[in-house]
Amino acid sequence: MTTAPDLNVALVGYGYVGKTFHAPLIAATPGLALHTVVSSDPAKVAADWPQVRVVAAFETLLADPAIDLVVIATPNALHAPQAIAALRAGKPVVVDKPFALDLAQAREMAETAKTAGKLLAVFHNRRWDSDFQTLQRLIADGTLGQVVQYESHFDRFRPQVRDRWRERAGPGAGAWMDLGPHLLDQALVLFGEPLAIAADIGIQREGAQADDYFHVLLRYPTLRVILHGSLLTAASDLRLAVHGTKASYVKHGLDPQEAQLKAGMTPGAPGWGRDSRHGVLTTVENDVQVHTDVRPEITGYRTFYAGVRDAIRDGAPPRCPSSRRCG
Repeated sequence: MTTAPDLNVALVGYGYVGKTFHAPLIAATPGLALHTVVSSDPAKVAADWPQVRVVAAFETLLADPAIDLVVIATPNALHAPQAIAALRAGKPVVVDKPFALDLAQAREMAETAKTAGKLLAVFHNRRWDSDFQTLQRLIADGTLGQVVQYESHFDRFRPQVRDRWRERAGPGAGAWMDLGPHLLDQALVLFGEPLAIAADIGIQREGAQADDYFHVLLRYPTLRVILHGSLLTAASDLRLAVHGTKASYVKHGLDPQEAQLKAGMTPGAPGWGRDSRHGVLTTVENDVQVHTDVRPEITGYRTFYAGVRDAIRDGAPPRCPSSRRCG
């Protein structure tokens, strides 16, 4: 049997997201090869990936026939124009979240992909968070009954404003565009489109130029979904609080994969994706609360890139854990 050659991947951008998430996940996914990085800091890339080619110009990879996939991990305002350019150059594309700054951009990107006949996918890696997959299981098997309230948090404590593009005033900056796409995507995967949405988005830190607080409510016929994020929450431990007609599920602590990537752990190594902080399922029997430990699912972000690899080779859209399309 002949083994298919690796797909050569070009990573555009080597900031926090490109360095911490995309580069190691691409390199650790069988069938993918980190071939080129577009960066203005070649020494930074070479220190981590000495065998990888580094180019300064985005246009260089567009003209390279050796590139099989373009991954865009640049500042949010560049996502749409770079994705469109890559698709027009005949390259499949993965875009980090947020997919685009507005609906018009998103529609243009989707139409360009359709015209080009090329894959266009969003890097919704948090669909492979252990807490989220555990919750999916609890909902699917009926453990919670009908969910009536879903509360999802990405809180942090960063009282000092940092000098980085995400915290400067401008299109695509702020906590909602940074963290909100993860929470909103997970809610849509679980419950579909809401009847209405209300959002309270603001600035709380002294000297901040972009939003650092959001509290978003999605309204369904009976269900209420709360998506919350703050950069001024010292007790930033609550991740999920989900209440149903049969039970409640509460999870503290984030999925470990981001911390493992920051620590330099190779994706798929022993212990990868194992969350040591278990959730708690609460039921009520004879008016007495009963608490049961819930061991988190073991999962992995590499599954996303494996799906992209297979989609490029087979021509079918990648599938996500929920059986919804990733693109």
